[in-house]
Amino acid sequence: MRVAIAIVGFRNPADIVRCLEGLAHSVHTAFEVIICENGGDAAFQALAAAIPARLAQGQAVRAVNAGRNLGYAGGVNRCLAETPDAAAWWILNPDTYPAPQTLGAMVARLAAGDCQAVGNTVHHAGGVVQSHGGVWRKWLARAVSIGHGSSLETPVDAAAIEARQSYLNGASMLVSRRFVEVVGGMREEYFLYCEEVEWCLRARALGLTLGFAPDAPVLHEQGTATGNTTDLRQRSRLSVYLNERNRLLLTRDCFPGILPVAAAAALLLLGLRFGRRGAWKQLGYALQGWWSGLRNQRGVPAGVQSVTPGR
Repeated sequence: MRVAIAIVGFRNPADIVRCLEGLAHSVHTAFEVIICENGGDAAFQALAAAIPARLAQGQAVRAVNAGRNLGYAGGVNRCLAETPDAAAWWILNPDTYPAPQTLGAMVARLAAGDCQAVGNTVHHAGGVVQSHGGVWRKWLARAVSIGHGSSLETPVDAAAIEARQSYLNGASMLVSRRFVEVVGGMREEYFLYCEEVEWCLRARALGLTLGFAPDAPVLHEQGTATGNTTDLRQRSRLSVYLNERNRLLLTRDCFPGILPVAAAAALLLLGLRFGRRGAWKQLGYALQGWWSGLRNQRGVPAGVQSVTPGR
């Protein structure tokens, strides 16, 4: 199976070079790499100078200049358009480092033929699991990461994860040609965050199935560019604002009938989440995002063209 690996960058060539170093050791070798640089002309030139034209096993690596900040979804869609002949696309964050067996395990699960997209275990340094996939709680407008905080060494039940998950972790997800043909691209008006959740929910509503590949780990240095850290009091305005805004946009798009209830629940939860940790500045950002989502405000927030669309 010929795979195009789609990476969205924004002025972070060091992250991308490290990701490519991991990909160079992949056991599955039938792939190419396409990188969409959202950071402008100078960033594109810096990226082009930093990356090889081919990996050690001969796979082509190519960067394209978005010309402006398209956001994560826009960058992914550009990568899809640039590789129309691929049999599948592995959407991979630039701040990740995949294990050698990961792509092969994901391709094998997709090739089984009973699913159209495949997720895997995304983990942090030290072997702490970020997620094995996720569940969207529609009445709360909240995502729950399966396995979050557990050890990478803890055995997982792949069938149970597949039965439970409603979306895949956007830092690493393999989608088939049929998935893209049926569902279309990511929603670019989200700009950043929740776009992979909505994509998967839309796919499931259209009758497609999500798979899970065990023994396919990807290390994720989460938030290296966006300020989306584990400490709520250190999170950037952009990450907090867009997370809250897009949760309500997703609800409006996928579950419009429950928007009033979900919006009220989301308001209560964000107050509890940020307030009990003393993250008062971030609570203000969250309230701004919640209000924007309630008003159906979409697209690029003011002043964001200079901010990274990495995850």
